[in-house]
Amino acid sequence: MIGLTRNAVALVLLGTTSLLAGAAAAQEPVWHEPSLGDQLLWFVLFDEFEYSSSNNGQDLAWDVEGWMGGNFNRVWLKTEGHSATSGADGAFEVQALYSRLIAPFWELQAGVRYDRDVSLSQSRAHAVVGLQGLAPYWFELEPAIFLSEDGDLSARFKGSRDLLVTQRLVLQPELEANFAASTVEDWGVGSGLVDMSLGVRLRYEFRREIAPYLGVNWLQKFGATADLARARQLAVADTAFLVGVRAWF
Repeated sequence: MIGLTRNAVALVLLGTTSLLAGAAAAQEPVWHEPSLGDQLLWFVLFDEFEYSSSNNGQDLAWDVEGWMGGNFNRVWLKTEGHSATSGADGAFEVQALYSRLIAPFWELQAGVRYDRDVSLSQSRAHAVVGLQGLAPYWFELEPAIFLSEDGDLSARFKGSRDLLVTQRLVLQPELEANFAASTVEDWGVGSGLVDMSLGVRLRYEFRREIAPYLGVNWLQKFGATADLARARQLAVADTAFLVGVRAWF
């Protein structure tokens, strides 16, 4: 009788253990294979779309970029330029780039750039190598090196940062500097530091996707570039007041 009782207890314990093991297995999370970032995504940003007014005239200007791809590999299109509101003066550039994520928040980019100066009725192409990413303290940086079809080497540095005044009011300072290794008179470019611009834009985000802004932008040419501008009776410095809209989707 004692043996039968012991056997019954053992069977009960065995059944309970099996039930607990099954419950634990049922609650154990299922781990899926990690995503390799091969989902096709896209993004377009009208960082600047604005009307500017200065002593040198009135312009419509833009700085637009967009990409398509995944988390590691992307194709970028970028364009920026300006066009006079009266007359045929203006200039623009377009870049088509392949981009590869090489570190958290940093992409290595390479491709081509096409320039068109409407005022002088001339154009040229460049090879491009650069970086784009987010530095500590939320500075957005974009350094790049260009080699023109004629072998002229140049470089550009762009940096900006969003400063929250309120949850909807954002102040965005932006710095851009251009450098050239040699003088290219046809394009009004001298060797060394070519020019530098500093802009400040204050935008109000009615929605995160769209925000009108007011701003001011200061531009200064330096060295041999300034000498070429003076020889052509062009302005060496300019301060423009801006009104525009920033949007993304």
